[in-house]
Amino acid sequence: MANLTKPDTNLQEISSSIRAAYKGGPIDPISTQITQLGLSEDMTETAYKVQENNTKHWLSSGRKLVGRKIGLTSPAVQKQLGVSEPDYGMLFDNMMVSQNDTINFDHLIQPKIEAEIAFRVAKDLDFAPASEEELAAYLDTAYPALEIVDSRIKDWKITLADTVADNASSALFVLGNPMDDVKNIDVVGAKMTMKENGEIVSNGVGADCLGSPLTSTLWLVRKMI
Repeated sequence: MANLTKPDTNLQEISSSIRAAYKGGPIDPISTQITQLGLSEDMTETAYKVQENNTKHWLSSGRKLVGRKIGLTSPAVQKQLGVSEPDYGMLFDNMMVSQNDTINFDHLIQPKIEAEIAFRVAKDLDFAPASEEELAAYLDTAYPALEIVDSRIKDWKITLADTVADNASSALFVLGNPMDDVKNIDVVGAKMTMKENGEIVSNGVGADCLGSPLTSTLWLVRKMI
């Protein structure tokens, strides 16, 4: 019986090590731990189990789920990590930052910022839409958004398993003012410019996200059903 329960015990230990890193500082790659514990037969599946453990822990601690995030939507990043599809993570209520708030870096480890497009789901989805057009009927508003990503893994030395286990390297997010009904927005051609102290540091367009933000959202919805 002990042998049968050992894998779950190991996963709980890995999950706990990630939670401890939020306050204790970055840790060695989770993928290394998974391999050392002999749980690497399906590395990505194991990593999602670790993410799920922590999601359950945080929900039981009083945090509330307010959304989901999709990561690794850039072909360049996918190539860097040797993957062919995105990953996903959970967005909790205490991860949301208001537009005019100042972010305290004392609560972060090695943050980076990314420009995003966020969608609000107008009504519950209990099925996987057959197309982006069908999905769009369930989305009512789009927002310009900023995601502050972070990693509990030392020096951002991550594999797919590391970022998946670490809740898709998420930290905080900011929603801008709602743009319009999704049906009235060219989400593929939508452009965003990011500036630092008045200087442009990056430019992006909706097409950078798997060809369309709706394509990535459909992928995410199908994973969540």
